[in-house]
Amino acid sequence: MTSPGAPAGGPLAGSGPLIDVHAHFFFADSGRAEWDALNRARFRAGARIGITMHVASILGSWGRWSPTYFASPADTTLGNDAMQAIASRHPDRVRWYVAVNPNDTGHALAEIDRRVAAGAIGVKLAAARRADDPLLDPIAERSGAGGLPILHHIWQHRRRHWPSQDASDGADLARLAARHPAVSFILAHIGGGGDYRHTFAAVRDVPNIYLDLSGSGVDRGMLDDACAAVGAHRLLWGADVTLETGLAKLWALEVIGLTSDELADVRWRNAERIFPRGAFSMEREPGTGNREPALDAARPHPEAGSFGSPFPLPGSP
Repeated sequence: MTSPGAPAGGPLAGSGPLIDVHAHFFFADSGRAEWDALNRARFRAGARIGITMHVASILGSWGRWSPTYFASPADTTLGNDAMQAIASRHPDRVRWYVAVNPNDTGHALAEIDRRVAAGAIGVKLAAARRADDPLLDPIAERSGAGGLPILHHIWQHRRRHWPSQDASDGADLARLAARHPAVSFILAHIGGGGDYRHTFAAVRDVPNIYLDLSGSGVDRGMLDDACAAVGAHRLLWGADVTLETGLAKLWALEVIGLTSDELADVRWRNAERIFPRGAFSMEREPGTGNREPALDAARPHPEAGSFGSPFPLPGSP
């Protein structure tokens, strides 16, 4: 199946700009020998789908050197180094978030300043602290000052505390967004599982929260209900790690009654509005925007201890 507007052999999602606001990449310290193959697969799938730009983050070592949702300062820095390097190598198709842990305010703010100067266009918060916790206020203030949207990891209705993370739901994010009305918040993966109807009710009247459509869930009626709750002008297309379900949602958006302008809003125009001006311009120069840090894929991580060195670079497929 291809999009009704797609030419034969063209992108599966049809022609026109398409921004994935929720992407991830891997690197040598991710603890996965196939990390490079995964990154290459994302680019291949993105090209086949028709993704114009992947807006991505790396959450430290993805749990190898410190817990994924409670990454240490050194681990957070390492992940951001890797993300910056990927963006530097692919300025035509990658933009990036600086990932931070709000439990260390000083390090988080310093990382935001340093990475924005190097080309980051948004901030990524995972599950190191509940969204409505006051520790997030300095990060939101700094993001607002720089015109940076915040992509926040969200459970669709948190019913209890879960181990190894301080998970947030839509109601938690709504309280933070109400305290910072000038900041755009991206509520992550409404298709990530859970009661998305709880989310829609919680954020319906919070105009600076945008819903990211990513996640593996493709429930019939989810997109219709999202549009009814917040309107197409507050929806953002994203795939997270399951690009196939992201494509399914793009096809579904074409048959739920959206106008061509509303489809363009979801595909790319809403993202263009909430990210810094010019963030998706092809004229961004690697030497001034996405400067690549000095990365040595074979250097030991400062927290490796007895676990040894990172995986070596695999050969090209």
